[in-house]
Amino acid sequence: MASLSIVLAGGSGFLGTHLRDELLRRGHTVTTLVRRAAEGAGESTWDPYQGVVDHDLVASADAVVNLAGSPTAGNPHSKTWARDLRASRVRTTRALADAIAAADTPPAFLAGNGISYYGDHGSQVLTESSDSRGHALLTQVTREWQAAADPAVDAGARVCILRTSPVMDRRSAPLKQLRTVFKTGLGARLGDGRQHMAMISLRDWVDAVAHLAEHPSASGAFNLCCAETPTNAEFTKALAKALSRPAFAVVPGPLLKVGAGEMAPELLGSLNVRPAALEASGYAIQDRDVHAVLHTALA
Repeated sequence: MASLSIVLAGGSGFLGTHLRDELLRRGHTVTTLVRRAAEGAGESTWDPYQGVVDHDLVASADAVVNLAGSPTAGNPHSKTWARDLRASRVRTTRALADAIAAADTPPAFLAGNGISYYGDHGSQVLTESSDSRGHALLTQVTREWQAAADPAVDAGARVCILRTSPVMDRRSAPLKQLRTVFKTGLGARLGDGRQHMAMISLRDWVDAVAHLAEHPSASGAFNLCCAETPTNAEFTKALAKALSRPAFAVVPGPLLKVGAGEMAPELLGSLNVRPAALEASGYAIQDRDVHAVLHTALA
């Protein structure tokens, strides 16, 4: 594989840090966009809210990856949190899409996004061709987030929409917090537990994104998830078993709706997703079901 020149936004976050390390390990050159004075050749200063980015840097890249965005963890009853959640994703994507569209030869754009795009579909199997339903906060955000990449699409760039499921790893949310709760014996099923709970291991997420960057034929939307999405009840049972702890409790749905506010649909909605486009592109999922995902995540 020839070395690629890659521009990375959101490189200081958990996923960005691991992706950057993997891309460098594969021999690629990575320039991280930072919102402070750049330190060395591996960084470039930008301000997405003012539309400020080095257009020459973008034009000279083989691929641009956007993982920028404020944390999804926060006060779900806060309008400020919801506004920042939306703006930090849409405006960074739009700034990079505009810069890509302005290039004589537009680089590829790997645009971060979320699996919440689909909305609650019950037990229906969802692939990248499935529709987007409902008006839950994250579903609305992901629609706008994807639309923000349109200038790059319209300019003829190769665009990959990264519909990311919750990434399971013991060092970060959500598994870091769940592991603590379950180890104290307070693990619980959410509602009736029948809702499908999308997820992916960290190693599969990193390797899949690197794969998409390296494969020039890959474009369109990609579900970044394991091959067999478990229900919440199955996940609860699997995590309890992996940690050798009981998990007999149930958090009632009505209580979750009150406590979780805008994020309640993420806990009670069902996303029975499949990585159809990812596998069709030639990527082989390593951790295919909940047991494999947790085994890797807790190792």
